[in-house]
Amino acid sequence: MSRFPDPPRYQWLGVMAGFLLIMGCAQPADDPEDPNTAGSKPAGAAPTVDDARVGHYGYGTPATEAEIAGWDIDIRPDGLGLPDGGGSVEDGEWLYDEKCAECHGTFGEGVGRYPVLAGGAGSLRDARPNKTVGSYWGHTSTLYDYIRRTMPFTQPESLSNDETYALTAYVLYLNDLVADDFMLTHENLTSIQLPNAGGFVPDPRPDVANVRCMKNCRDAAAIQILSEAAPGATGEPLDGGALGDAEGGGEAEAAAEVHPGAATYGQYCSICHDVGVGGAPKLGDADQWASRNAKGMPVLMANAINGVTSANGVMPAKGGFVHLSDDEVNTAVEYMVEASR
Repeated sequence: MSRFPDPPRYQWLGVMAGFLLIMGCAQPADDPEDPNTAGSKPAGAAPTVDDARVGHYGYGTPATEAEIAGWDIDIRPDGLGLPDGGGSVEDGEWLYDEKCAECHGTFGEGVGRYPVLAGGAGSLRDARPNKTVGSYWGHTSTLYDYIRRTMPFTQPESLSNDETYALTAYVLYLNDLVADDFMLTHENLTSIQLPNAGGFVPDPRPDVANVRCMKNCRDAAAIQILSEAAPGATGEPLDGGALGDAEGGGEAEAAAEVHPGAATYGQYCSICHDVGVGGAPKLGDADQWASRNAKGMPVLMANAINGVTSANGVMPAKGGFVHLSDDEVNTAVEYMVEASR
């Protein structure tokens, strides 16, 4: 008699099922006629690394032009990337009612927590601004690009090019930016200027390169933080920006009456000089401005216009706002110097 009872039949079935499963998961033999197994490696074999390809670790294949084209569908503000086609406000209204109104409201007023698309003019200085296409957005191309890539919410990228043009035209119409008989095309889209296009400014901070090193690296103790983009010591929000609150805007207007350079400072220069970004001397700090003032006003103005790099930091030409005239920059420098003595 066996010391152990015979295992139940269902246990034998389980053992056999496991054996078959293991056999089915084994690495198949290479078959040059079968594209699914041709070129396969034995289980556990290391991937083949191609040293001629930077960053190649033996996995994956280079993206094809068709695969790249499937992702490369963004639209630039200058119109680069816009597909051929067009759509009317009238056609856009029908599409909007069918695909968009459920979330964004019949007139772009928004439903529930879904974004409001229209209205909000003049509200950007309010405590709770209404940021819509007509009040906040900077470029018409952004509207087309967003609709094309992400809408409708449950079926992104399901719209044709013409349908996207029509919906873009209708949203522009809801914001009183085009007439009800307007036809939007790839040829005239960039001509539609949104009201807040001038409210956006380029990032004035200089590009920096953090070079990696394995030896002869810089002494970490010798690296200093010259400035940080942070609110003032009191915790109050920074004033003077183009889209500041009502009080900040009032102060900027009052300062402009005192000195013609205050307005330029408030909209552009304050981004760095309010908090000392990139080593910029803070407005009103006499100690920081003393060594600079000693160079004389002509040197300060020339550095502000042409840009300068020093041990204290970097000043891009015109603070990065190259559209400013030399006179605007000079009056802003005069304002900062007078306010920092």
